[in-house]
Amino acid sequence: MNKITYSSLKLKIKDEISKIDGTDIEVKQYLPIEDKNALINITLQNAKENGIFNPLLVDAYFHLYLTILYTNINFTEKQKEEPMKLYDVLKSNGIIDKVIMHMNEDEYNNLLNYINQEIETLHSYKNTIGSVIRDIIDNLPIKAEEMQKIVDTFDPEKFQNVLNFAKAANGNRDI
Repeated sequence: MNKITYSSLKLKIKDEISKIDGTDIEVKQYLPIEDKNALINITLQNAKENGIFNPLLVDAYFHLYLTILYTNINFTEKQKEEPMKLYDVLKSNGIIDKVIMHMNEDEYNNLLNYINQEIETLHSYKNTIGSVIRDIIDNLPIKAEEMQKIVDTFDPEKFQNVLNFAKAANGNRDI
């Protein structure tokens, strides 16, 4: 088998686009892997509530960032400050659905699979002993500082007053 050099292939990232009919909106057919990873990470960061992923927010953030990264639509920083409002406007006007329709189908389905796999992986990890230990290690300095504040502000005289009150309320019987 003859070997050829990579550079002789003159390959580059495909930059094909699809144009949404009747508009100037262009939809990329391929997004570089670093951007895909960023899309998944920012989606999950923003969709997490109380340690779990809100499926409605996962869907909204995913499709909002998908529209931002895959199209030539420019958004101002002010517009991005209210992402759910921006999502609602894009969704209610059919822009998000048109973007999806003009995307490479495999690209879109792969992204959905990646995000679902990441959620599943993170949920599985959260239930492992390693996760519990990591959480304890991460939170130990915070908890130690809180305990130190309690110790520093502890007033034995006030504590004795509370005990005396409780004993009196209990008919002077030990509590």
